Amino acid sequence: MRHRWRTGFHWVALIGVAIGQVTCFAGDVVEIPLWKDGAPGAPTKPQDEPMLFMTRPTTGAATRAAIIVCPGGGYGHLSMEKEGNKIAEWLNSFGVTAFVLRYRHAGTGHKHPTPMLDGQRAIRTVRARTGEWEIDPKKIGVMGFSAGGHLASTLGTHFDAGTASASDPIDRASSRPDFMILCYPVISLVAEYTHTGSRDNLLGKKPDATLTKSLSNEFQVTSDTPPAFLFHTDEDHYVPTENSVAFYLALRHAGVPAELHVYRNGGHGVGLAESVPGMSDWPARCRAWIETQVLAK
Repeated sequence: MRHRWRTGFHWVALIGVAIGQVTCFAGDVVEIPLWKDGAPGAPTKPQDEPMLFMTRPTTGAATRAAIIVCPGGGYGHLSMEKEGNKIAEWLNSFGVTAFVLRYRHAGTGHKHPTPMLDGQRAIRTVRARTGEWEIDPKKIGVMGFSAGGHLASTLGTHFDAGTASASDPIDRASSRPDFMILCYPVISLVAEYTHTGSRDNLLGKKPDATLTKSLSNEFQVTSDTPPAFLFHTDEDHYVPTENSVAFYLALRHAGVPAELHVYRNGGHGVGLAESVPGMSDWPARCRAWIETQVLAK
């Protein structure tokens, strides 16, 4: 089933067809299946097939940067409007091509490693087709909210260079994002401040201890981890600020450029926070970081 998730804009359906054969205008939402013949692994209902929803800025404003957006939802559902559609519109407003990722999760009957595999495939897909979409292959980032932030941080700490001998050209591309934007992210799955709902949805009620620590991404940072912008709120009682602080400190200790903003006001799931006093400027700060740390290079 196809949902009109952006009122007043045009739809272009792309089912196993090269984007170069479709005229795509600013404001169009283009559906890009991650696997044209259906996703591998556990059975997936047609409406849950992993998908990228691409929107592009106006030609004159385009920067050749792209961001894959991972909505939150505790690995049990996806907040596609507040943490998908609206974020894509904001990214488009300053020249960034947005790809909102519909990934599989416990609500669709899938656990680890399925969300990570969907995210890795999304990065490979965008990188393999940069020529078609006029994107710089070195300016592909990931952005995640809450559990989507855990997924984004997982993609930034669990990646590979691709398989050069693969028959599928997408599988030959690297899955490493060039930068990360983590918004009130779930990071640790082992600390006392863990968001247990996200962990249980991802790994089950009694997960293997070694696997759990391997997906506690504060322990997975290396000097090869991409730069990151993080923000959190002090009043977030669902996913405490310690998650972002722990990841920021890990990045700092590894010598990875990072910027962290902790706002006093605001709970969890604030999205763009237009009406939250004291923190409505986070998008402006994030945009400034993107412009100086990504676009200027």
